[in-house]
Amino acid sequence: MSAVTDAVRVAPTGNPVSQSFRDSMVVAQRNLIRMSRIPEMIIYGLIQPIMFVVLFTYVFGGSMQIGGSTSATDYKNFLMAGIFAQTVTFATASSGAGIADDMHKGLIDRFRSLPMARGAVLTGRTLADLVQTALTLVVLAVVALLVGWRVGSNGDTNAAKVVAAFGLLLLLGYAFTWIGALIGMSVRTPEAATSSGLIWLFPVTFISNAFVDTSHMTPWLRHIAEWNPFSATVQAARVLFANPGQSQSDAWPMQHPVWASLIYSILIVVVFRTLAVRKYRSATA
Repeated sequence: MSAVTDAVRVAPTGNPVSQSFRDSMVVAQRNLIRMSRIPEMIIYGLIQPIMFVVLFTYVFGGSMQIGGSTSATDYKNFLMAGIFAQTVTFATASSGAGIADDMHKGLIDRFRSLPMARGAVLTGRTLADLVQTALTLVVLAVVALLVGWRVGSNGDTNAAKVVAAFGLLLLLGYAFTWIGALIGMSVRTPEAATSSGLIWLFPVTFISNAFVDTSHMTPWLRHIAEWNPFSATVQAARVLFANPGQSQSDAWPMQHPVWASLIYSILIVVVFRTLAVRKYRSATA
């Protein structure tokens, strides 16, 4: 048997958890270096959410009714939690496309030849995407402040609550990147991964409380929106930011949005990480 074949069969040594952590960090570093060498990836990732902020704020700002008010200022403060959530979830498409590109180029097969934890390749990729999403969120928050968004516009808040809100947003984004990872492992080309990654994101983000008050929806559509995991995180962010437009509903996720957001995001990570790693093993076996 050749030395190459022997190398393929070498099992990772040491504690499995620490081995998986180290391997994941190495892969994450590789992806971050790659992103830094292609700055247009970051620039283009910033343009879309900034356009959404400007367009929704100035085009729809005076025509949306939030809590009985059509004030453009109220809508700005209502809108931003939804824009933040949309931005972190839309990173799913680029995550899936990146993994599909690695598959298409045979890079995954090269990783398979190394004595490393199998789940580390996908974990490293999703962690790198999380870092990029965090940077995008910081820039977007600055833009939001420039157009007039303010925390505490509908009550009291503090720095800890604001940080917690951004933490829940990033956790939701990280959870959704695992859906993107599964999609990226399931399609043949990066283009297909991008298209399939966006198809389901639009109904998830728009059938929600992100851009409109759900009280104006028909009852069956409102029920779907209020139990949408995306809506739970948006509601939690508004509560923690003390912004207007917090949904008045009997639905459990709307009454306990912080807990609902945590539970939803953790469940998505557990389920889709398991499915993505299983797909990774079968796709590269």
